[in-house]
Amino acid sequence: MLTKLYQWTLAKAAHAHAERWLFAFSFMESSFFPIPPHPLLGLMCLARPERALRFGLICTIASVLGGLFGYAIGHFLYETVGQQILSALGLSAKFPVAACYLRQYGAEIILIKGATPIPFKLITITAGFIGLSLFTFIWASILSRAFQFMLVGILFWKFGRPIKAFIEKYLALLSGLFLVLVVGGFIAASMLSGGGHKDDSCSGATMATIG
Repeated sequence: MLTKLYQWTLAKAAHAHAERWLFAFSFMESSFFPIPPHPLLGLMCLARPERALRFGLICTIASVLGGLFGYAIGHFLYETVGQQILSALGLSAKFPVAACYLRQYGAEIILIKGATPIPFKLITITAGFIGLSLFTFIWASILSRAFQFMLVGILFWKFGRPIKAFIEKYLALLSGLFLVLVVGGFIAASMLSGGGHKDDSCSGATMATIG
């Protein structure tokens, strides 16, 4: 089923309204859709590298808006809708841990998510559930999503089709370097402000401990 859904998503790259589909998938993936927009974005950039920046921007805007929708689900409809979404996607067990980390670190987790395969929908729904500052959620989501999508757009726009092999080979490395910079930046800021070390007590978090 998931494979068919994936193939159906990729087929939209050749659709007359491909940009609208890209927007829709980016929006939905941030709150409930299981297939990320990255493969569709890559195919569209490969076909039209001169429009790659536009495609990356579409993904970024739609994903942030979809993230706000996911935030609203977590904040207002977690018991009736949010739980069902996370359960259907196999993310229920990760929810308490995500909630614990978001409460402790906030924006750091959202920014780090931009360099990892953590499902963004888990972050958005959880952020709404715990009542994370909406301002913090928005600016961190913009940076996190822009890094993922605009990086692809910029590379395709700058280097065209030959960059496809480079992206496939080195995007994970680039993401890792970004992660190091983000974490290092927050550690440095904490040291400068005199912040103390926070114990990593979230790995064993349960619904009972976050309730």
